Amino acid sequence: MTAKHWQPTRRATLALCLAASWLAAAPAHAQADNWPAKPIRIVVGFPAGSFTDTIARALSDQLSKQLGQPVIVDNKPGANGAIGVGEVARSAPDGYTLLVTNSSSITINPQIYKKITYQPKDFAPVTMLLDAPFILTANPDWASKHQIRSAQDVIAYAKRNPDKISYGSAGPGNIAHLAFAQWSNRTGVKTTHVPYKSASQAQLAVLSGELDTQFDTWSALPQIAASKLLPLAVTAPQRMKQLPNVPTMAEAGYADFNVTFWAGLFAPAGTPPAIVDKLYEATKSMLQNEHARNVLSKQGDMVMLAPEPFGQRIAKEVADWKQVIQREAIALD
Repeated sequence: MTAKHWQPTRRATLALCLAASWLAAAPAHAQADNWPAKPIRIVVGFPAGSFTDTIARALSDQLSKQLGQPVIVDNKPGANGAIGVGEVARSAPDGYTLLVTNSSSITINPQIYKKITYQPKDFAPVTMLLDAPFILTANPDWASKHQIRSAQDVIAYAKRNPDKISYGSAGPGNIAHLAFAQWSNRTGVKTTHVPYKSASQAQLAVLSGELDTQFDTWSALPQIAASKLLPLAVTAPQRMKQLPNVPTMAEAGYADFNVTFWAGLFAPAGTPPAIVDKLYEATKSMLQNEHARNVLSKQGDMVMLAPEPFGQRIAKEVADWKQVIQREAIALD
């Protein structure tokens, strides 16, 4: 007697498909329910002591308390943050490798570096942590020597002395670099960009007189208070409460020149939404932590955007910077 091959009925086929679907989804659900079950690593694409690193370390302490697991900061500096960012883009989307980075590395790098290894779509936005304008600062001795007391004086000097003004940033294509290049081009002057590995190194160069000026971060505030840096303008729509006597760039005569930078927390694309939500809720607790607030408030305004609106802001900034990059014809290897 020959054996007949079993032919599944339509109902049986449907049941098998549903079972297979459930089995495929179950590990992700279980993973999210049990997360975190081991230490978490936050990659930072900038050196220890940098703006981004300072924020990441404050966040790691808070997340460790909230999630009950060690949260380790792993610095991977280089290529304006692209080395560390690229590593996270290639990491497993399991919630154990995260990224703290700034706006340059997400909204600008993929548009100007020809050999970049990631795109914004490679990440799941968790939350914005900080939002801040830049401060146009100058070396006081240089400013005094050339009678520079305002942003307009910087441009007037540059027109009289093409390519004589040097300014710094945390690397080629950094948002501070693009902002200064955009300002120079708008006003028809030639300036010299000097890239550094971090904003803090560029700030030290201005302090020492190695550089003349730059768009600096809020870490300049103590140096401004000590009269070691001269503030000329801020790139916000309104004056900073910390510098009430310093005009905005718009007040200085440069309409619509509003540039802010942010720091944010990301996971690799494909990370289960439940894990992203847990991370967001754990990060929000920083608002109630006095130490975390104190650390972050020295770097910028704490803004805990939820994943969806954070993603929407990133998309808008990518489009805005695309116009600037195309207009300024900026491209890097």
